[in-house]
Order: sequence, then C-alpha cells, then structure tokens
Amino acid sequence: MRWHHLPMLLILITAAVIAVGGTIRIYDAGESCPDWPLCFGKLGFDVSADEQAAWWAENPDEIDSRGENHRYTTFQIFTEWFHRLLAGSILGPLVILQFLIVRKKNPSLSIESKRLATLSLALVIWQGFIGFVTVKWDNEHWSVALHLFSALIFTLSLIALDISWRRDRGHNLKIETVNKTMNRLSIATVGSLVVLLVGTFVSTTEGANQACGVSGIPYSWPLCSGTLGLFIQDILIQSQAIHRWLVLIVLCILAWLWWTRFDWAPDERIRKLSNIATWTFISNMALGAAYVITWTSESGFIEWLSVIHLLLASLTFLIFSSSLILIHLHGINNNEEE
Repeated sequence: MRWHHLPMLLILITAAVIAVGGTIRIYDAGESCPDWPLCFGKLGFDVSADEQAAWWAENPDEIDSRGENHRYTTFQIFTEWFHRLLAGSILGPLVILQFLIVRKKNPSLSIESKRLATLSLALVIWQGFIGFVTVKWDNEHWSVALHLFSALIFTLSLIALDISWRRDRGHNLKIETVNKTMNRLSIATVGSLVVLLVGTFVSTTEGANQACGVSGIPYSWPLCSGTLGLFIQDILIQSQAIHRWLVLIVLCILAWLWWTRFDWAPDERIRKLSNIATWTFISNMALGAAYVITWTSESGFIEWLSVIHLLLASLTFLIFSSSLILIHLHGINNNEEE
C-alpha cells in the first residue's frame, strides 16, 4: 500500500468532521448527546423522547440550557453521534496507524516528518479532550471556537506531514522567496483566522445573527441596523458588527497583497495560492451577505448557507497557512534587499 497517501486521506476525513460539526451547529444539536463518549448512556443514536426523559431524571446534573422538558429529534442526535463516530472511531485510529507507520516502518523518512506524525497524534488526542470539554460546558462560545481552532491546527499538521512526506520521496518544489514573503502571508493567515473565530462567536451567540437586523439591503447589509455598527456596547451580541468590520479590514489587506504580489511573492505557485485564497474570501463575503438578506419571516435563515460559509472561511485560512508551510519546507530565499 502507498502509505504516503494516508495524510491526504486523513485531511479529507477531517474536512468531513468539520462539515458535520457545522451541521450540528445549524440544527442546534450541539447538546443532543449530553454525556461523553456515550449518548444518553447508549452507544447508538436512536433515543426516544421517553428514554431522554428517563435519562434526565437519573442525571439531573446533566440537564442542559434548554431544560429537562426539551427533547431532541433523532436527526439531531444522529448528527452529534455521527460526528463522534467519524472523529473517534475512524479518524483517531487512522492517526495512530499513521504515527506507527511513520515512526516505526519508514526509517528513511526525515526527522521533520516523524515529528509531524507525533504532533498530529498529540493534536487528535487534544481535540478529543476539547470535544469532551465542549459537551460538558454546554457549547459555550469559547469552547466551540477552541474546538474549531484545534481542528484547523490538526488539519495543518496533516497538510505539513503530507508535504514533508512527499519531499522525502524526492518531490522538492524549490519555491523562490524573498524576506517579505513569509511576513505578508503571515498577516493574511492571521487575519483570516481572526475573522473565522469571531464568526464562530456570531453563530453560537443567541440573537447575534439578527443583531444587525433582517430587513434586507441596505438596512441589514452592508449596514448594521441602518448604521455603520461603530458603537459596540455588548461584544457578544454585537459580534456580527465586529465580524463585518474585521472582514472589511482583512479585505483591504488582501487587496494590498494582490496589488503588490510581484513584489513579495516571486514564485508563481505562491501567487496562485494567494489569489485562490483571496477569491475564496471574497466569495465567502458574498455568501455571508446572502445568508443575511435571504432571511424570511416564514422560514428564517437558509442554514445550509451557514455551513458553506464556515467551510469557505476554514478553506481560506488553510490555503494561506499551507502556503507558509510550503515555503518553510521548500523555500529558497534569494536574500534580496527589502
């Protein structure tokens, strides 16, 4: 078997885990399995309303923010259960297998690849712990944001391992860089990450999605309740206004990077990746606007747009940060003066 394809397989599985996690959020199913690692004390997801009531009666300390009379649908429970199945029963064991293959069966691999395999194992264990914390703290804003951030860092460790493993097999890309390259890509990477994490607070704070109104263009978008959204009194409730201003700031940064791309990115491959990430960011801006302005009193928000919004935001961050990894592993600095 061509084991060097294993990191890419794990990247795809991780993407599925993140997508299912987003689905859990939009269907308000984040607390549909109140215990961990079981679900209402069961291995499966088929938990009837009566069984939920009996479990709450036996475990009153586990009653979540919705109260003891709330009942979750089978679909809601399934999404949380399936998320755990993907992460704990498929992804986790495969990461362990990857670690054993890299550390024990491939002495020709570089020390960097072995360290990355160890890092990915440590991160998947950490991710499982943060998942437990998220359940125990009833999906608090900070725990959800930390859970997503940890998932993205874990994904980056797999991307780095994939690139390093391919380099060990002779695929040396020889990417030309200058001193500005890493610095400016780092700015774009951090900016896209901050926008993503603040967006997580928007999606997990009750009422934040409607904090700028839902009356369409221009009252609700691009304006915020008919204003510029400059006066912030409640950071959580008004996180949508903060999110929009951060998006605008990062857009200006990306426009500046695009305008000066030949100055800081001499390698065409890095320029292409930067362009893809920039257009992904811009497309996601349009998607975020569509999510707000398509709200109706009859059906509310189109929630599947929110899942795509999350995935595109994650993709933007991962493309920029993967460019940094490529330069770290394959970069050749020509030492030009700034």
